[in-house]
Amino acid sequence: MAKKTFEKEEKKPQNNVSYEAKDIYVLEGLEPVRKRPGMYIGSTGIEGLHHLIWEVVDNSLDEAMAGYAKNIKIEIFKGNRVAITDDGRGIPVDIHPQTKKSALETVMCTLHAGGKFGGESYKVSGGLHGVGVSVVNALSKWMRAEICRDGSLYSQEYERGIPKYKVKKEGKCGASGTKVIFDPDPEIFSKTDFELKKIIDHLRQQAFLTKGVKIEIIDYREEAPNYYSFYFEGGLLSFIDYLNHFRHPIQKEIFYIRKDYENIEVETALVYNNEIETTELSFANNIYTSDGGSHLTGFRSAITRTLNDYARASNYLKASDENLSGDDVREGLVAIVSVKLPEPQFEGQTKARLGTPAARSAVEAVINDALKEFFEKNSADARLIIEKCLLAQKARKAAKAAKETVLRKGVLEGMTLPGKLADCSSRNPEESELFIVEGDSAGGSCKQGRDRRTQAVLPLKGKILNVEKSRIDKMLANNEIKSLVIAMGTAIRDSFDIGKLRYHKIVIMTDADTDGAHIRTLLLTLFYRYFPALIENSHLYIAQPPLYRLQKGKEFKYAYSESDKEKVFKSFGDVSSINVQRYKGLGEMNPEQLWETTLNPENRMFKVVSIEDAQKASELFDILMGENVEPRKAFIQSQATLVKNLDI
Repeated sequence: MAKKTFEKEEKKPQNNVSYEAKDIYVLEGLEPVRKRPGMYIGSTGIEGLHHLIWEVVDNSLDEAMAGYAKNIKIEIFKGNRVAITDDGRGIPVDIHPQTKKSALETVMCTLHAGGKFGGESYKVSGGLHGVGVSVVNALSKWMRAEICRDGSLYSQEYERGIPKYKVKKEGKCGASGTKVIFDPDPEIFSKTDFELKKIIDHLRQQAFLTKGVKIEIIDYREEAPNYYSFYFEGGLLSFIDYLNHFRHPIQKEIFYIRKDYENIEVETALVYNNEIETTELSFANNIYTSDGGSHLTGFRSAITRTLNDYARASNYLKASDENLSGDDVREGLVAIVSVKLPEPQFEGQTKARLGTPAARSAVEAVINDALKEFFEKNSADARLIIEKCLLAQKARKAAKAAKETVLRKGVLEGMTLPGKLADCSSRNPEESELFIVEGDSAGGSCKQGRDRRTQAVLPLKGKILNVEKSRIDKMLANNEIKSLVIAMGTAIRDSFDIGKLRYHKIVIMTDADTDGAHIRTLLLTLFYRYFPALIENSHLYIAQPPLYRLQKGKEFKYAYSESDKEKVFKSFGDVSSINVQRYKGLGEMNPEQLWETTLNPENRMFKVVSIEDAQKASELFDILMGENVEPRKAFIQSQATLVKNLDI
């Protein structure tokens, strides 16, 4: 075998680019934040914009958790200026021994400066350890801090993180506290419009987690200001009641524990419902850890072990029986896990996941003991919970058998693809598209009008099963769903493999009427509950076929909305001779029209399906598609006045 030889190759400079000491850039002060804002707030989109509010509010909540603040006010003014006020101790204003500047200026203008790195100022905190408020300052075109401390009012203003003047004493003040006012910098953020609903949802959550603290929100941007106020004495118990609204718990008593374990405070509440879906929320120092982490891992491990131990000790499980799995014990569970700990280790700057190993052992130890005691004191509730878990185990085994049947038929019996699927000739998933079409009529037009090389068509017969009300074994017995699972190629649940996805665009294409909307909702429920990775990776789309075809003489145009129709009318001029055709079904279009309007990549309009808030999405699917009629009725009544373009 020939050996490769490596010779030293002389590197020649290209374009005489200088690389000397003078070319090494040192970013001073808050300059790194403005250069790379995404490193500090996650993004410069809508989430990053709201992160500015969260960071300032976190500092106020830290004062509340330390026992010094009882009231926090958030005000949104016209122009999207925000003011956040608390009645805590107020940021110190005396000269800092290290920086020789006011402590206020040090905190506001220096990364990694604050009262959370050492000493006894805060035992626990949710702020960015001194990074938070300085980052907000760096990313604001203007900012002002007002401090009431020791009977005097102090202030300082900043422009893009740079002080306009030294901290000055402005007069007397009665109480103590901190007020931070800022304007997000349009040079950093593409949009600076704050969303009131996002702010309300986040701060309601914070009020639940910090019981006894009043949080007010006032939005002055409309003619009549919007006012919201949150105050909860019950803490997590109030939070569980809120999450469980309209659900039917199987327990009489809600499990709740709050206990310190080796300098970590563990607080947990849980209740089981007579449903399938699981809701688990985890927090570390009041920060929502959307990706979980060590505390949630400890919680899951504890409830699985404790339920298995209790089931065996009470003879619900025999010696030869299989243990309850983690999925079995979490079916129908609504749980909140909150830990407060000094110097938490988060993975990622936006703190989506807690990494502190000690949090797992603390939660596990506390839940093990407390849940065991709860079962012993509440034997009737324990029996109902165990019976629900055993039912979930039985359904899981049935689902596994059904899933294996589907996969076996798909792979071993030559049914690689369902017969009704008109596949594309390309085997490159990146260019392949699967159109899920309503009915044989539309399916026929779509099959004739498509690009056979890259576009596959799967017609569905009628409305698919509502998977929100059905377990996976019943779901996989449905022929339409089974055909879709086999066509996509990813398998399902624990066998799911997104790498085997045969089409990188899966397009829901239904009629523009109420039946079509219902079918689309059923499909979205299926994808959200069983194929969320397809949504998270932007593989799911909704086609937007035209609503109207308008023709004047030999000229015709398509309109995709009512406003489009009005524009077309104006473009034609004389409206008296315009023929208007309203498309209610895809089958009303011939193959050429369907290609021209809905299939042709150069002309078509697709909406990509995304999940902005997984918790809210789950709640909405539960309301609209779940077993309980009462919440659905309430939702319809509350939203009735907002309906547009309802087909009659």
